[in-house]
Amino acid sequence: MQSFSFPSGVIASSSSPFSFVPDGEIVTAVLDATEFDFFPERMRIADILFEASSKALVYGDGFQMLAQTVGTLREPADVGRCPDNNNSYRIYGENDPKRYYNYLVVEDCGRFCLFGFTSCRRFAGYFECHDGYISAFLDGEGVAVNDSQKGCNLESFVVLKSDSLDDVFSQYAEQIKRHHPSRETINQPAPVGWCSWYAYYAGVSAQDIQKNVDEMQGDLDDIEWVLLDDGYQAFMGDWLTPSERFSGGVKSLIEDIRKKGKKPGIWLAPFIAQSESALFRYHPDWFVANDNGELLKAEDITYGGWRCTPWYILDTSHPDACAYLTEVTQTMRNDWGVELFKLDANYWGTLKGKRYRKDVTGVEAYRMGMEAIAEGAGSAWLLGCNAPMWPSLGLVDAMRVSDDVERRPHRFSQIARETFYRSWQHRKLWQIDPDCATLVSIPGQETTEEAYQFHRDVLLACGGLLLSGDPLYSLHKKSRKSLKQLIKRQAGNQNAATFADLSLHHAQLEIAADAKLHMLFNFDGQKARDVILEADEPVYWIDYWSGEKLIPESALVIDLMLSDGVNSRAIIATKDPDLKW
Repeated sequence: MQSFSFPSGVIASSSSPFSFVPDGEIVTAVLDATEFDFFPERMRIADILFEASSKALVYGDGFQMLAQTVGTLREPADVGRCPDNNNSYRIYGENDPKRYYNYLVVEDCGRFCLFGFTSCRRFAGYFECHDGYISAFLDGEGVAVNDSQKGCNLESFVVLKSDSLDDVFSQYAEQIKRHHPSRETINQPAPVGWCSWYAYYAGVSAQDIQKNVDEMQGDLDDIEWVLLDDGYQAFMGDWLTPSERFSGGVKSLIEDIRKKGKKPGIWLAPFIAQSESALFRYHPDWFVANDNGELLKAEDITYGGWRCTPWYILDTSHPDACAYLTEVTQTMRNDWGVELFKLDANYWGTLKGKRYRKDVTGVEAYRMGMEAIAEGAGSAWLLGCNAPMWPSLGLVDAMRVSDDVERRPHRFSQIARETFYRSWQHRKLWQIDPDCATLVSIPGQETTEEAYQFHRDVLLACGGLLLSGDPLYSLHKKSRKSLKQLIKRQAGNQNAATFADLSLHHAQLEIAADAKLHMLFNFDGQKARDVILEADEPVYWIDYWSGEKLIPESALVIDLMLSDGVNSRAIIATKDPDLKW
């Protein structure tokens, strides 16, 4: 048995056939032995001594975008609808110990301890909590071990401590960048635009797109990007063949978008195909198989997909499959003029199965596919969606960090928490996408004005991509003004607000040299509460949206009330009584 003490003082141990290679804060797990020919699915690489109080809070990520965990070590609670171990996703057993993929944060008596994997090149890493220690695992997926891989480095991890949640995440991001440098767009202005999905869903037509592009004039001229979402293609997999609602062709529509001074983006789900597609019919050998040699249906091992099922999984360990992805994105980029690719259903590219190459994991095959896409996309933006989180490190410019938005208070609350728990990643790993701004009701989706105000405050706190999801011609005076104010925030400051602790009740953002934005949140099911905000010297307390002073004169403190349930406030503290933001 080998033991090692991290710079944070935490001690870890590992048993054969694994050992550690330390490098500053980072420890890399190494496979020493040659006693097996296949990587076990469950490789226990380290046990880390760790004691926490019964009141310690936790936050852990999931393998895929829709999974996150909070609560305590003894009573973990799922944040969203789709944890990794539910009946839909089935990444691991429903009754197995809770897994915290990628990283785990423990908040105990005002101190924060982070356990995190800093690399994900071949194997997904996760942590499990036991009495007195936390174990680190890698999923070997049962793939073959080549002779060249015996004695090889596996993945790396760290244990970090700090009195500041923001600081421990900043340290972690720097360690990740050593293995997965971010793409160059990380500090560029994030796209501000419009997306077709939440206005029309899969029924979108070319006329719908044109109608909304025509609205992007005058006071909405700052809406620069147009994202054509799911529904333009004939079949899942045949991305260059348009549906009957785009009879004039997608290329001509994109040319029209560009002529009107806007930047076009397009949706595709590169790792799946439906059986009716030409891709599937002509190239069945490019797809992942099951143990019986039959082509694998996603629904057999995980969530089957939201439409056009069954989904079959493109095997990107096959060089011809990768060449196909490069050809598709290269055509869209160079011939059509696409400047942003929304890559959806990416998680399915990592599914376990029989691949062309027996020594390639799902994680590694996914990264091969993403690199092929990037080769074709050139300088275009790559936005990951429904993605495996850590397998995407260094491969996307932006990452969706929440479930799909829906015009309901409980869903606004859910995606707010999902986004806020991952907002530390913004401009550190990639730019975050909190999903679309939906500020008006549509048939079948209606909610209260208070819920819409909460949603706009959530977007105000994010600083990532800003895409309107409403039919632009349906915006009324107030929603139009709110969207314009969100766009103005993007123009002035694109940083994400920071939270002091895992409660997510209070976020802060410096918006000017003498102005700080305070954002207060109550989530679904939470009780009304009094909030006292304090400043180091007397300031004016101003409502962000109305510009009205909440107290006539400057003051050191202000007492505010948040109502039950989904509720929020956005308040500027400034020494300038005439601040215009």
